[in-house]
Amino acid sequence: MTPSGRTRVFAILGNPVAHSLSPAMHNAAFRMLGLDAVYVALRTSPEEVGGLMRSLAAAGGGGNVTVPYKFTAAEQVDEMHGALPEACNTFWADGDRLVGDNTDVTGVLDALAALEAPATSWLLLGTGGSSQAVLAAARERGARVSIRSRSTDRMAAAQARMAAMGIGLATPEECQVVINATPLGLSADDPLPLTPFEAPDVGWALDLVYGSGATPFVRAFRERGVRAADGRGVLVAQGTASFERWFRRRAPREVMRAAGDAALG
Repeated sequence: MTPSGRTRVFAILGNPVAHSLSPAMHNAAFRMLGLDAVYVALRTSPEEVGGLMRSLAAAGGGGNVTVPYKFTAAEQVDEMHGALPEACNTFWADGDRLVGDNTDVTGVLDALAALEAPATSWLLLGTGGSSQAVLAAARERGARVSIRSRSTDRMAAAQARMAAMGIGLATPEECQVVINATPLGLSADDPLPLTPFEAPDVGWALDLVYGSGATPFVRAFRERGVRAADGRGVLVAQGTASFERWFRRRAPREVMRAAGDAALG
């Protein structure tokens, strides 16, 4: 369908954003369903986030927000849906109001279910916007959590947030599941956020990062016999949930999954 003045525009806002599979997934869904809509990736500065969100939504579109702006996006909306008001990854208009949600929670829950990871004790790496979705998933599953962060202040704040959410605190040594919610792995020269030797008793690993082939984090844990997956499952699940917020209809999940896999090669 050729874009026109009536085409609804959706976008993913972040930095970096060129690696995102969201345009491939959503544009495939739009074509399959014959929707007059287009989805693009926009590298964004912090100062531009709020204005872009409001402009896209006011024109009948919407979008997603990725690192490092999920906290910023939550501050921009007039109303947050769901049970995770601190971090927003999806936005659209409801009348003249800008509303948001965090469909990453659905993505994390789906990915952990696919791994058959137990809801016992999880080691969470990172305290950014994606970590909030992991904490919400832990609350829903009843898992206890241990947090590892480079910032002691942010780790203390995350632990206080856990306590307010009623999530039990685990020790790193007892954790059976490790979840990478840091951006480490987006660049080829990034170090591992955690090596398998630092978590010898882990049996399941989920990386929220994805790329062409398994991420270094996933490869390292698989080599130790750990059941591991990258963030593609999270992406597909949160993407279908976002689509359903925007259009209020069922998303073509398998079409979106296939488009994402094809884009990765």
